[in-house]
Amino acid sequence: MVKNPILKIENLSVSFGNNEVVHNISYKLNKNEILGIVGESGSGKSVSSLAILGLLPPKKSKINSGSIIYNKQDLTTLSSKALQTIRGKKIAMIFQEPMSSLNPSMTCGKQVQEILLQHTNLSKKVTEKETLLLFEKVKLPNPERVYNAYPHEISGGQKQRVMIAMAIACKPDILIADEPTTALDVTVQKEIVKLIKSLQVETQMSVIFITHDLSLISEIADTILVMYKGEIVEKGNTNTIFKTPQHLYTKALINSRPSLETRLKVLPTIQDYLNNTANKTIITSVERKQKHEKLYSNPPLLEIINVEKEYISQSGWFSKLSKFRAVNNVSFKLYEGETLGLVGESGCGKSTLGNAILQLDKATAGKIIYKGKDITKLTNSELKRLRKEIQIIFQDPYASLNPRIPVGEAIMEPMKVHKLYNSNKERKEKTIELLNKVGLNKDYFNRYPHEFSGGQRQRIGIARTIALHPKLIVCDESVSALDISVQAQVLNLLNELKEDYGFTYIFISHDLAVVKYMSDQLLVMNKGKIEEIDDADIIYKNPKKEYTKKLIKAIPKGL
Repeated sequence: MVKNPILKIENLSVSFGNNEVVHNISYKLNKNEILGIVGESGSGKSVSSLAILGLLPPKKSKINSGSIIYNKQDLTTLSSKALQTIRGKKIAMIFQEPMSSLNPSMTCGKQVQEILLQHTNLSKKVTEKETLLLFEKVKLPNPERVYNAYPHEISGGQKQRVMIAMAIACKPDILIADEPTTALDVTVQKEIVKLIKSLQVETQMSVIFITHDLSLISEIADTILVMYKGEIVEKGNTNTIFKTPQHLYTKALINSRPSLETRLKVLPTIQDYLNNTANKTIITSVERKQKHEKLYSNPPLLEIINVEKEYISQSGWFSKLSKFRAVNNVSFKLYEGETLGLVGESGCGKSTLGNAILQLDKATAGKIIYKGKDITKLTNSELKRLRKEIQIIFQDPYASLNPRIPVGEAIMEPMKVHKLYNSNKERKEKTIELLNKVGLNKDYFNRYPHEFSGGQRQRIGIARTIALHPKLIVCDESVSALDISVQAQVLNLLNELKEDYGFTYIFISHDLAVVKYMSDQLLVMNKGKIEEIDDADIIYKNPKKEYTKKLIKAIPKGL
């Protein structure tokens, strides 16, 4: 490929207040090239890319030095009005979270149409046809339905496709994709990556693909930049970066994801690699077998018998009621001290099943036997007592914490509700103990949720969950939106707490690599039913069903 730069970043430095977050970085994006920018949260990858389009907050941020040359123009010198003619038309962006990027009060079709009307001279009728063609191009099922649907009426993967259609509507020279697959199913993630790659080949546009997942980037990028603490620490073609990484941080990123071949006792974090303190002790198949013999010799803690959950919907005033079975005749047993992995694509029923077990959304049929008692038939007072025993760790720790309450108070709150301990002084002492247990300290007690990183907020959510010393914890996608290194820290913490307190976990996720690492048994769900259930290692090595094979095949494995 002839190297022909379409974009040149030279000595770019960006600061927020007095804090410089991007330090003197330089790189080139060539025509018809996919450039991967990889690094953890806070590495400066998104900030440096937002600077290209002039999307940094004007009052809080400042470009201290450097230039961004596109089409012989320095974008840092252009006015806001001049940048508007480039944004969307010449340089487009796909954001990480499509739900917050799409307007909830406009139909998906109108939002894409708006871009075409703004940047082209096409008539309204022609832009409508063009939008439907774009929806076909990004492989949206039933484009006419999606055109008239609002964002909340379509799935996460479909929303991301709408965002891609919007980004490519004006046939831009450059497409910036900022974490476009984070928190998506592995199968949907693979489809989105494949789609961006095929669109790039077809339109010959240049792509900047930003992610924290090196394995994923290996499937799409020609060239990779590795960013760490606001600097580019390594750059090269994808093959070289993977086969012979030079920088210790790059090696750490490659090795921080749970291995699909071996099971380490403790997952290494980035810091472990940088400090050369990674614990490489492996859990042998003999140790695992002995543990399971002991585990499964006891009666089950929880037994799910023929559980169903049905929803009834009506699409219009005079239309017939339609039934949708989200969970369909599901049965399994869970043993004390076990981690049961529950895996499947979005919409397979795994979170609905978790909510039925928690009694947050009652099952339509079947029995849920906890400690020998059917909990579907509990009175309100019995249900309140059960809440102490069965808890949940949510996917989004920020949404599950009250932004107006200091985190210490948030952890104490369930203790007060369930009348644990004799005084607030005692509760505060226990809360500080819990903060220490999850790797935080007493100084954090009076801070608010917005003052913490995503990984720290997840630790606070875990502290709040374990405050009641529950027996059973449902972890619902509790690490899916975290960086690989932070993910490793949280997974290690969950395993450590399990050993210390004897917790039993139902670990819900769409990431089969993570579920395999954490689980004793693995339960694969598809369209509300159990596809297969067995030891996690057995299912990975020898999947029986085509659906499971498809899930395993979709895991990004690197080169």
